Amino acid sequence: MTTWTTDHIPDQHGRTAVVTGANSGLGLVTATELARRGAHVVLAVRDTTAGRQAARDIGGDVDVHELDLASLDSVRTFAAKLTADHPSIDLLVNNAGVVLLGPRRTSADGFELHLATNALGHFALTGLLLHTLAAAPRARVVSLSSITHKTAHLDFDDLMSEHGYRAATAYGRSKLATTVLGLELDRRLRATGSPVTSVLAHPGLTRTNLTPRAWAHQGRRGRLIARAGLVLTQPAHQGALPQLRAATDPDVRGGRFLGPSRLWETRGPVTDARLSREAADPAVGRRLWAAATELTGVDHP
Repeated sequence: MTTWTTDHIPDQHGRTAVVTGANSGLGLVTATELARRGAHVVLAVRDTTAGRQAARDIGGDVDVHELDLASLDSVRTFAAKLTADHPSIDLLVNNAGVVLLGPRRTSADGFELHLATNALGHFALTGLLLHTLAAAPRARVVSLSSITHKTAHLDFDDLMSEHGYRAATAYGRSKLATTVLGLELDRRLRATGSPVTSVLAHPGLTRTNLTPRAWAHQGRRGRLIARAGLVLTQPAHQGALPQLRAATDPDVRGGRFLGPSRLWETRGPVTDARLSREAADPAVGRRLWAAATELTGVDHP
């Protein structure tokens, strides 16, 4: 079997791609490769100064737009501007995320910050852009999961992790929620005969700027853990391969879940990854979809 690399990315000229969190890490690699193949790429970033620098580094046909996924007002503003500027969108890569340590934090809308940024913000964004995606002939939504989803569990009585908060648990739940919603989106798109497909990917264990920032305030222990991560993780250009394949491989169908193939899916060539039983449960998908719709006020047409 041929190992999939960026050399397999087909020509992207004429396509518009939106990548959230595209100014660094996995998002920057993804945006760079898409632009290198000719796509018009929109960098959807919270820090527009960093986004403009990333755009200069990438080159090509790249725009920068402000987007704070932890604010539903920001998500709505971004979506309105994007749909006004673009009659169709071919690709939405829901890449942005936060990894936090320390005490529980909340978003502008009062949601636990991991869930708000990693799952609910992207859920709302996808719903607001769905008509524009459907205007493209073969549009695709890619949601970024994590191997942490496999050991996570959704507590529907405490979705905001208000009781017994642990940052690592909250992060895992947010990535499980992302996975559940991506799969439920696929079911709903299929049921309505939509031309849009929903695909998922995870990067294994990858070195980005998220983990060092998360450990930065943990003193000597945090620095030791960050150094250990340099040995145990793969570089971002390898970690981005699953989401790049999910975004561009013409043979990938809706509902597929891609990730690294070696060492318990922590690294290695891209292959089909394993879902947890809870992530793949349609009943969980329906229940979380209803909760996300109520929390965000965004219904997917």
